[in-house]
Amino acid sequence: MRIPHNDRVSSDIAKDGPERKCILSGEKESRQALVRLAISPEGLVLPDVLARAPGRGAWIGVDRQRLEIALDKGHLKGALARAFKGATLTIPDDLADRIQTGLTRAFCDRLGLEMRAGKLLTGSDRIAENARSGKVRWLAHAADAGEDGSRKLDQAWRVGRGLEGSRMAGVTLPLDRMALSVALGRDNVVHLALTDSAAADRVAVALGRLLHFLGTAETTGDGTGLTAEPAATTTI
Repeated sequence: MRIPHNDRVSSDIAKDGPERKCILSGEKESRQALVRLAISPEGLVLPDVLARAPGRGAWIGVDRQRLEIALDKGHLKGALARAFKGATLTIPDDLADRIQTGLTRAFCDRLGLEMRAGKLLTGSDRIAENARSGKVRWLAHAADAGEDGSRKLDQAWRVGRGLEGSRMAGVTLPLDRMALSVALGRDNVVHLALTDSAAADRVAVALGRLLHFLGTAETTGDGTGLTAEPAATTTI
């Protein structure tokens, strides 16, 4: 799946803010936990993952599997019809793909911003040195990273944080090394780390939204990192 180039993202959806209700589940969540669907003047339903498009919109908080079921059974169409009082709407067949693409792009854009700000570390040796020094606040590995290399960096991170013997580990990203390398304009990006807590929070929010949509089980590590089972790999 090719993620087209996107202009600089000046800010992400606010971490805190007013709640919105998912039109499929009826559950209320913060904006950061949901995905907005924008309705064009022609009635085309499209993902607006950064919630910036003008005009009417609706919010969903279900994962991809539940969305595809809702699409197949006509539940999404019915929910939108109720929300917009019978307005004529067109839902693209590949809506789930478009949402995943948008969330993936938003996550990659966030990584790029942190890299340009000098906050993102790449390279095993550099990450290991900072991890052992207790400076790493977020650690991640490409979907196709070698088990041995990931394990060594996870251990260095635990040592640096004084958490030896714990299960704290870097998150396995739903992107392979090629996708990460293309997104960041670097060669062979396999492991990533952040030493800034605020940057770690921003990246964790963007990643959490993507993992939620993919239906990947996740748990928090130390509040800034995430651990998760590998999800479906996305190639940019």
